[in-house]
Amino acid sequence: MQATNAGVEMSALLRGRAVAYTRPGSRSGIDKRPLQGPVWIGPLGLDGDEQGDLRVHGGPDKAVHHYPREHYRLWRDEIGAHALLDAPGAFGENLSSEGLSEAQVCLGDRYRLGSALLEVSQARQPCWKLNDRFGVADMARRMQATGRTGWYYRVLEAGEAVAGDRLILSARPWPQWPLQRIAAMLFVRTLDRNELAAALALPLVPSWRKLVEARLARGEVEDWSKRIDGPPAA
Repeated sequence: MQATNAGVEMSALLRGRAVAYTRPGSRSGIDKRPLQGPVWIGPLGLDGDEQGDLRVHGGPDKAVHHYPREHYRLWRDEIGAHALLDAPGAFGENLSSEGLSEAQVCLGDRYRLGSALLEVSQARQPCWKLNDRFGVADMARRMQATGRTGWYYRVLEAGEAVAGDRLILSARPWPQWPLQRIAAMLFVRTLDRNELAAALALPLVPSWRKLVEARLARGEVEDWSKRIDGPPAA
């Protein structure tokens, strides 16, 4: 895959406020709404965007979440018609576009959006809040199994962007590592030692490096249940 100057149009930029969520003590900013006009994108993401649990969401390596709009059609085929799938923001994403997916985007890709420079830092590891948002008990597991997770950016250069701006690829240092391959390593071929060892050459975020090293050392997969099923409902 080669860098291109054409880019894809950003159909929506979205943000949300953190509010009390569905289970005791939980909060979430997953309900994100499209913005009108320019928005500042800083080291922690879109100005005014919030996350409910900063232990696992947000921060410099998860500053901006991008989710492909074309996945919505696939979700309708899988779970049926759903009001959330009628507009962008269903998955708590900050950026919505068509024409770019986990099959094309590679770890470490750098993209210019408006005057901001973004770098792909990791794929999303879905959590239980999606189950409650959609009213589908295994929605997070479905997202993980399909690899339709979207991805996160860190912000290398703060700047301003607006819906309609084009996301333009400026660098691709790891063209052999599309996010689709990484998702397969994490969630499908979970103990492929050759693949895990090769991934250690990548600029992995600390939590991913720890995960890969642990699988290699122990020969077993970490427990996903707390993340993907969540705490007991009230």
